[in-house]
Amino acid sequence: MTTEILKKLYRTATGSEADSVMEISGSGSNRHYYRLAGTRTMIGVCGTSVEENEAFVYMAEHFRRVGLPVPEVYACSDDRGCYLQEDLGHVSLFDAIGQGRATGQFSEWEVELLRRTIRLLPRFQHEGARDFDYSRCFPQPAFDRRSVLWDLNYFKYCFLKTTGIEFREDRLEDDFEAMTDLLTGVPSDAFMYRDFQSRNVMLQRNGEPWFIDFQGGRRGPIYYDVASFVWQAKAGYSETLRRELLHEYMDALRAYRPVDEALFLAELRPFVLFRTLQVLGAYGFRGYFEKKEHFIESVPFAMANLRKLLEEDFPQFPYLCELLRRMSTLERFLPSKEVEKPSTLTVEVKSFAYKKGMPVDLSGNGGGFVFDCRAIHNPGKYECYQSLTGCDEPVIQFLEKDGEILRFLRHAYALVDAAVERYLKRGFTHLSVSFGCTGGQHRSVYAAQHLAERLSRKYGVRVELEHREQQQETVFEEKKSRNA
Repeated sequence: MTTEILKKLYRTATGSEADSVMEISGSGSNRHYYRLAGTRTMIGVCGTSVEENEAFVYMAEHFRRVGLPVPEVYACSDDRGCYLQEDLGHVSLFDAIGQGRATGQFSEWEVELLRRTIRLLPRFQHEGARDFDYSRCFPQPAFDRRSVLWDLNYFKYCFLKTTGIEFREDRLEDDFEAMTDLLTGVPSDAFMYRDFQSRNVMLQRNGEPWFIDFQGGRRGPIYYDVASFVWQAKAGYSETLRRELLHEYMDALRAYRPVDEALFLAELRPFVLFRTLQVLGAYGFRGYFEKKEHFIESVPFAMANLRKLLEEDFPQFPYLCELLRRMSTLERFLPSKEVEKPSTLTVEVKSFAYKKGMPVDLSGNGGGFVFDCRAIHNPGKYECYQSLTGCDEPVIQFLEKDGEILRFLRHAYALVDAAVERYLKRGFTHLSVSFGCTGGQHRSVYAAQHLAERLSRKYGVRVELEHREQQQETVFEEKKSRNA
């Protein structure tokens, strides 16, 4: 039924039939996304909330009128349950900075993309706010006490209580009230994007950022979106890069209002803590309650941000900080223990196609792991994925939504982790791990890429990654600081 509605909308928008309608993986929401191909390619969106759909359509039309880079909405169904929007392509900013996220070393090209993006944020907040009808927002027209307390209780019930930590609920609520007073006490005179982060930025061929998923926007303070972008949990920005991005933002902001840098940074800091708690609440709900494993795997990144924040005190919230310190030192959230001796281990990780033969071990050691991915649902069977690889976001979303590869990798990770830990203790210097699939393009590439990033991040060892059929090689150098 849904695809028929989208096909009808496509006929209305283009005057021709859609050649194909393929569901693509979306975000953590209940919206469903489809790519319609034909004379033009479009994205179909079907959501369970008509009010949320109407908010997106209104905002997209408003932002386009004031010249902001957002997708055009071509057609909406009569019941406002589905709509067609401009297809901005396959590459998100999150994808484009993948190398930097994996290694912690962002290239000048990656940093330039981040600079361009954050310099556009003041335009949304100020130009986007002009003549904006906040009554069209959903579910709230403004960042107010109610929306702050919703997010704080989201953290409490969906994450904190799942840890099993005992706490005084009355004292925690006292600090929640104090945080609410502080956050709502700053001016709420801008458009607040609400989820301004690299996954919601699509890159065009010229590298220019375009923006999606702003339907939760409302009137609010400028700080929330800055915290969302610069402290995005899985982005892995260094403190130096964060400072650079903050200065880029403040420089662009001066076109719209005076900026006192010391005051700006002081008022930003509690918003960073608040956003981190909101993210943990989302990870808890999507991961622990909805059983979406990739959200659980994201928890250590948010915890690393939290530990860094708590290096300095928040005197306004003493009990909350005490509780967060206890929570962040639970064994399940701590980084892996470092080995006593410096690591000399190199892990060679490869993806390959079985039809082109097994990888050759040039180390002279023999052995190693070879994992067969061919039993996993293959994205390559579908035309819309055939030109992509397991490093591209649409393929990643397809595989993770299906879930087979996550269960497969959970077992592979356990075997490889055990071997790496043993090799480190015994001073071995080489381990090989290979993932094979039919064409060496989708499933094996996804698996090899994720294992390589995991080993580099968790153990700090040197990882040599090769996607053999893609003729792509990457080296993740050993890091002095090993983070889980």
